Amino acid sequence: AMDWQGLTRELSLYLESQVRVGFLGSGVGLSLVLGFGVAYACYYLNSIAKKPQLVASNDRFCRFLEEYCPVVTETYYPTIWCWEGRVQTLLRPFITSRPQVQYRNELIKTADGGQISLDWFDNNDSSYYPDASTRPTVLLLPGLTGTSKESYILHMIHQSETLGYRCVVFNNRGIAGEELLTPRTYCAANTEDLEAVIHHVHSLNPSAPFMAAGVSMGGMLLLNYLGKTGRDTPLMAAAIFSAGWNVFESVESLEKPLNWLLFNYYLTTCLQSSISRHRQMLEKLFDMDLVMKARTVREFDKQFTSVMFGYRSIDDYYEDASPCRKLKSVGIPVLCLNSVDDVFSPAHAIPVETAKQNANVALVLTSCGGHIGFLEGIWPRKCTYMDRVFKQFVQAVFEHGNKIFSM
Repeated sequence: AMDWQGLTRELSLYLESQVRVGFLGSGVGLSLVLGFGVAYACYYLNSIAKKPQLVASNDRFCRFLEEYCPVVTETYYPTIWCWEGRVQTLLRPFITSRPQVQYRNELIKTADGGQISLDWFDNNDSSYYPDASTRPTVLLLPGLTGTSKESYILHMIHQSETLGYRCVVFNNRGIAGEELLTPRTYCAANTEDLEAVIHHVHSLNPSAPFMAAGVSMGGMLLLNYLGKTGRDTPLMAAAIFSAGWNVFESVESLEKPLNWLLFNYYLTTCLQSSISRHRQMLEKLFDMDLVMKARTVREFDKQFTSVMFGYRSIDDYYEDASPCRKLKSVGIPVLCLNSVDDVFSPAHAIPVETAKQNANVALVLTSCGGHIGFLEGIWPRKCTYMDRVFKQFVQAVFEHGNKIFSM
């Protein structure tokens, strides 16, 4: 950064000599503006723009990532005017573009009489993989109240489309406009629906390479599934973005006054509105008036989620839902991206030591990025750092995956 500082100093001296009058009638104003600009740039380059921390015990996996997914070893330059975690989290849905995606919807039946809505992006125009039976498939899992319409899901599909892959989005029960046929929705701990979806997708094209990517709660669900199944899964690998590793720590962080105001209350109302459409079905089992009075995610989970899935207490549910406990059993290559300033997943709760004990796991930890933020560039409409990690890792797995454990 030192050469850069010298350059900016010379530039500011030159500009000052060129513009002696103007701002505030003298060069003083310009000096102040330039001085502030240079100071901010130096601070940004020294303290904000950093290489992510790569945590992986397996040298082969590390070398594989360095060669085929180099983005995880490069400096991440967060958007210079909004690098703070909460700001990134709040602004991303408004700033990022929404690529056009045409889905084909499929409803599949579950063993308990319910139904799950899958949104397919078939990519039948794929020039790289014209044969649908061997076209690589990416299963996408959105966050807590997210669907296939989320901008981060649309961007992942857009990235996959350019590579010739097919995508399928797993919408949690009752979220994507379909009816609830039984009084049951979803939670981060129960992997039955995900198992059914993975089995279904794999059975349609058994010879197609197959991997999954989960965001936020979708990532937690995917990790809990992988921890349960070990190597016994048709998935080759998985990518996890902004997962909450320890639910106790996540809800505690979200209950701090500012975080409650910015995120927790809104998220709770989203959860309530997602089930209020199914009120008649759910009233058979729940005191819906009490559920609708919840003011935090914890209260909602206490009155609704933990009861629905038969947990004795909310602590039992949160224990079961926390992926940090399952990480040691993951049996396929997994790349997990988190930002250490994510209020949904506090830095101290990221299981760095556990990750080091499993050769299948790589953690990529950025210093900024918030929760599903990872904005970069001056005007970050198009592509985020997370999108680039997704694209490079998925391509690395599908095109060089045999090298992960043979390097």
